[in-house]
Amino acid sequence: MTGFVARQEMMFVATASALGHCDCTFRAGPPGFVRVLSAGRVAWPEYRGNGVMASLGNILENPNVGLIFVDFLRDVIGLHVNGHATIVPDAEMRRAFPDLPVEHVPGRRAERWVNVHVEEAYIHCAKHIPRLRKVTAEERAWGTDDLQRKGGDFFHVAAEQQLQGR
Repeated sequence: MTGFVARQEMMFVATASALGHCDCTFRAGPPGFVRVLSAGRVAWPEYRGNGVMASLGNILENPNVGLIFVDFLRDVIGLHVNGHATIVPDAEMRRAFPDLPVEHVPGRRAERWVNVHVEEAYIHCAKHIPRLRKVTAEERAWGTDDLQRKGGDFFHVAAEQQLQGR
């Protein structure tokens, strides 16, 4: 499982507020962006994002998290990881774990880390996982602030709100 996590470039994170309102979000980075810190403990960096802070806000209220890693490219298998999380500032994490990677992508710098104390980890059946193809670095937009490359107003919500005078 450690080797599998070290190869992954993406995961989905499920959280819930204190009232049980759920949120599921996507995280991505270079292979190994989720670090296995020790047996039973993983962490990933958090960057400046869309400002919603749904995942981190939920973790502050309810530390239970569910992670799913799905390898669509090589192993075509998944891994569930469930546990409880804490949020740690980047500088504090780097003091505790000096071997954490340094970002090489312009505009991408970790502000904090989410640490998960793993309570259970188990396989996700490969039966319905599709095999996908990897895109080149030029096709990605890591760290961009370009509105169009980030998706813009894809669902036309902002445009509709302007029409309605909101």
